Amino acid sequence: MKKNICLILGCLILFSFHTNAQGIKWTRDGNGFFTIEGGEIFKTELPALTKTTVLAKALLKPKDSANPLPVRDFIFSADDKKVLIYTNTKRVWRADTRGDYWLLDLTTNNLRKLGRTRPSSSLMFAKFSPDGTKVAYVSEFNIYVEDAASGKITPLTTGGTRKIINGTFDWVYEEEFNCRDGFRWSPDSKKIAYWQIDATNTKNYLMLNTTDSIYPFAVPVEYPSAGEPPSPYKIGVVDVATVKTKWMSLPTDPVLQSYVPRMEWAGNSSQLILQHLDRKQQESNIMICDVASGASHSIHKEVEKAWIDAASSLSDKFWLNGGKEFLWSSEKDGWDHLYRISRDGKTETLITRGNYDVISVNAVDDAGGYVYFYASPDNATQRYLYRTKLDGSAAPERLSPANQQGTHSYTVSPTGKFAQHSFSNYYTPSSREWVTLPDHKAFNGDNVNTAVAKADKSKSNIEFFKVKTEDGVEMDGWMVKPTNFDRSKKYPVVFFVYTEPAGANAKDQYGAGFNNMYKGNMANDGYIYITIDNRGTPVPKGREWRKSIYRQIGRLNIRDQAMGAKEISKWPFVDTSRIAVWGWSGGGSATLDLLFQYPEIYKTGISIAAVGNQLTYDNIYQERYMGLPQENMEDFVKGSPITYAKNLRGHLLYVHGTGDDNVHYNNAEKLINELVANGKQFQLMSYPNRTHGISEGKGTTAHLQQLYTDFLRMYCPPGGR
Repeated sequence: MKKNICLILGCLILFSFHTNAQGIKWTRDGNGFFTIEGGEIFKTELPALTKTTVLAKALLKPKDSANPLPVRDFIFSADDKKVLIYTNTKRVWRADTRGDYWLLDLTTNNLRKLGRTRPSSSLMFAKFSPDGTKVAYVSEFNIYVEDAASGKITPLTTGGTRKIINGTFDWVYEEEFNCRDGFRWSPDSKKIAYWQIDATNTKNYLMLNTTDSIYPFAVPVEYPSAGEPPSPYKIGVVDVATVKTKWMSLPTDPVLQSYVPRMEWAGNSSQLILQHLDRKQQESNIMICDVASGASHSIHKEVEKAWIDAASSLSDKFWLNGGKEFLWSSEKDGWDHLYRISRDGKTETLITRGNYDVISVNAVDDAGGYVYFYASPDNATQRYLYRTKLDGSAAPERLSPANQQGTHSYTVSPTGKFAQHSFSNYYTPSSREWVTLPDHKAFNGDNVNTAVAKADKSKSNIEFFKVKTEDGVEMDGWMVKPTNFDRSKKYPVVFFVYTEPAGANAKDQYGAGFNNMYKGNMANDGYIYITIDNRGTPVPKGREWRKSIYRQIGRLNIRDQAMGAKEISKWPFVDTSRIAVWGWSGGGSATLDLLFQYPEIYKTGISIAAVGNQLTYDNIYQERYMGLPQENMEDFVKGSPITYAKNLRGHLLYVHGTGDDNVHYNNAEKLINELVANGKQFQLMSYPNRTHGISEGKGTTAHLQQLYTDFLRMYCPPGGR
């Protein structure tokens, strides 16, 4: 289950502001927020919701330009006298993390571009020093610091290359640990702590670009596949004045290596706090490093038979009691619960109790003695806001209103006083409002209750259900029935699958049951559309549910899905001769496995960007859930679709982008060879130079949708019979 534990000193004081998924940035006092609208930056005060212009377009116009800068993001200095403007951004794998930064002095209105000696759109993660006198950033794998007044640029690291990476990360750290920004200012503005990743010995996967020139050329990506050691890391602290780095002394296995997915300053300028994971990700140590000596020691250790997730972010993990304790989550009692642990790790107190999971933490009110978190004890397809006392003395209190059954999201202010609240369920469109906490009173119109009152459940053709297999496994799912459904007829079923630990599908939220790959309306055309979440998916059903898939990907999840489909096939309105399945990425892998391992059930499959052989996928993900192939190769072989390709009996459409840096195209070609060797006919669509999302290029999405729709309609015809 993915964690969202954060680390904050004191009660709820964040940095100058905090960015959230809705795109708002909180003011430091938590009584307002900033937004970008129409190329300008606005501030809205709460609870009055009065909006004022903070940065008008006129202030964002460089001297040599007739047009203002298009603002992608912005960052204020701690004293609010300066602001960084992020613009002209470029994509790095998944996100636009390279671009240009401009510094605007709000006292003089002087606007100048940072990194004048650096290439255009090469700056990454620019941030003010806490005292506002300097800005640090990464450019071309090195860290630089620029004086805010004079513009003097000083390189803090040298020798950075695609293989020696300072202040940011290699492909696999970014993809699997969500690591991008790899340096941190010390609170006293005198030092910067940073990662250095050494990918020198990490093998390159060579993607072949055959479309952007007459002669094809290779695009190398440092990519450690399952069984390959990860790129070694180092944690350094560089003194900004002397430009000298002190390396931290951290444990690692000289052969297997290890990981440090999270690192921050430990509430002072003399210590770092970090999470250290062993290669198998079964042992987690929270460590304190002394930046003067480089010495480190563990303050909290946890060992798991399956795997331990990386913390979402140590910068957001909550310190308690003035930094004397911290908040941590663990599944060690069978459920994902919160603990308060002393800074020396010697004492710990269970805060949340009971047979339910803490899905993620929203906020901590240390002064008031409460922690706010998501949970859903009674329905794993839904999500609600709860709070409980930080001393663990009380039962959790649900704050989300009882009449709003479905999925709730909250963006809580730094003070815990206000929250932006969003709600939907499968028949109620998403609505948003501002509420006060903990009373949960709306103060800008009772938008959610209004939406709930207007929603008509009877008009929805979506149903949530539970299915219990012959193995005794009960799974949640949703079903979209055909328009004008006639129970006396039999209809084709299309299963949508993912099945792996990185995602779940059966969620009670608006949009459930919608298939954006189908051109038209599946319900109107006469399809039953179904998803079910098997064991191993990250839903709040306890540790055993989630961790049972360890070393069983490609088997346990596939059997659960197939046995669920077997029970569904007994429904009198299901046409067992027209059963289809489709999925993307891990869902594409599951589609292949289901089609190959259970050909008597699934007659048609559409697999997109699938891992055909688990040994081709990256080490962090695959080894986390499957172990090391050097120790249990049989699990990798038995869990890979290519092993069962010889069993194909139905109709298969296989789709892959040749420029996929995530699930490489060699998965397609290895699978093609196996299918050809066994005389199996199938349909293949390779999209030249497209990545994992297969979205680049004019007409690509529409083409894929039409291909998907035509294939499904041909081999799994719609309509009741």
